Amino acid sequence: MTSIFEFNATVRSENGTGDARRLRKAGKIPAVLYGGSGEAEMLTLEHHKVARSLEDEAVYSHILKLNIDGKVEDVILKAIQRHPSKPVIMHMDMLRVNKNEKIRVHVPLHFMDEENCPGVKQGGIAMHDMVEVAVSCLPADLPEYIEVDISAVELGGSIHLTDLKLPAGVDIIELMHGEDHDLPVMTVKAPRAVVEADDESAPEAEPEAEEKKADE
Repeated sequence: MTSIFEFNATVRSENGTGDARRLRKAGKIPAVLYGGSGEAEMLTLEHHKVARSLEDEAVYSHILKLNIDGKVEDVILKAIQRHPSKPVIMHMDMLRVNKNEKIRVHVPLHFMDEENCPGVKQGGIAMHDMVEVAVSCLPADLPEYIEVDISAVELGGSIHLTDLKLPAGVDIIELMHGEDHDLPVMTVKAPRAVVEADDESAPEAEPEAEEKKADE
């Protein structure tokens, strides 16, 4: 991982709906930090600085540096609550990480070489069934993203979770539940018009000849 994200925060003593509302009006974000051996801490962050960092997808799959009144801790984002209709971050949850303990994080998928995909060249459409995948790993092994090479997928073909090439030390959480959890990541499907045309060109079944009644 090459990017480094650092957030500055201050400890807040008040915790309530009214206090959170006042913070948001002042351009700040109420947040909570928990996990590890420390106590849960109620924090405040600057909205405009955090919002700018969140525009980079890498921030969601990185170990972040959280500077709390001069004390720096390694954390990951666990949850972000956004306003339903405004570009406002309502609340953030952050989790402390220990370099010796595995963490679970959603990592984005980057689909590569689509222009050379045989199925796409034949007129197919590359359908992305997933855009991210949940992984388990030590903090030092956390990938920024996982590449999905689709350069060899034929029309009607697909790539599943077990087909992904993972960095050393990284496991896909879904696959820990068994082989029947090997879900599709992407599929190259024929255009709808082609499918409908094939259905219309199929020969109709001939009606069964009526049985002649035997003369009595």
